[in-house]
Amino acid sequence: MKGYILNPDREYVNKILEGIYKKEGHCPCRVIADDTTLCPCDEFINDGICKCKLYIKKEEN
Repeated sequence: MKGYILNPDREYVNKILEGIYKKEGHCPCRVIADDTTLCPCDEFINDGICKCKLYIKKEEN
């Protein structure tokens, strides 16, 4: 998504990716696993909100 980058904290990103793997592709921050929670989740795609902070806003200079 334009204007966002992968979180630069590699250790944090690895933990989130492990969670996504364990939840079979679903956001680890979500209790319910359905089509709307597949990473990147619908909330991020539609509203730019990534609750687990895997994707963060790109800082503009």
